[in-house]
Amino acid sequence: MDALTAIFRSGAAMCRRNVSAVVQSTVLDLPAPPAALEADWQREISLQMCLEPGDIETLSLARTRFRWPEFGHCIDAVERWIAERDLPQLLNSSDMALMASRGTRYHHDGGQYGGSVFCNVFLSDDSGTDFHFPASGHRIALKRGTAVIFDPCQPHAIIRSGSPGFDAADFASAMRPQVFLTWELPVEHDGIRKALGITLHADPGMSAQDEEERVLRNGLAVALCPATGTWLSPT
Repeated sequence: MDALTAIFRSGAAMCRRNVSAVVQSTVLDLPAPPAALEADWQREISLQMCLEPGDIETLSLARTRFRWPEFGHCIDAVERWIAERDLPQLLNSSDMALMASRGTRYHHDGGQYGGSVFCNVFLSDDSGTDFHFPASGHRIALKRGTAVIFDPCQPHAIIRSGSPGFDAADFASAMRPQVFLTWELPVEHDGIRKALGITLHADPGMSAQDEEERVLRNGLAVALCPATGTWLSPT
């Protein structure tokens, strides 16, 4: 099996860590967004963002909070779920964003988020899409309430259910985009590392000034095929 290593900045130092293949998921009981809010999301996505297949962009979180009286119930449900995994009181201290995607190509986020673990909760109804992690084999059907905690350095994509990979034609303009909340949880938190089986290694031989964050496969820098999630030749 491939050995994946993430290199990331921690303060003034560079650190190495393993890339976790653990994916924790559940389906939470979430209230449906108001129809007016969903219409507002659609206007923002189509008129301001011009979201193309495979794109992922940020929506206005403040406007969603204001227009959704039950928004706090969504946060409470996620907090209860992660508390059951010995990860209490992390959401309030972690960055939260509201995102929209029209599927996502296979990618990893090791160039920017090697120091984080992602917690995503999907707010949209089932539109026939899966969250796919090709390296670990996880394939999670997405619907309202689907919550996932995963290592963003692990290759992942949102693809059409039943499809072997990402095809832009599967996400034509007629398909409603997925809207979800995401949190960046600190990988240096003891509970996060325990939950996902992550081990950190400081590397005093590397300087934050002359090293970039990245993911290595078997010790080599590689690229990922955006359509299939397979690794390409070393660069």
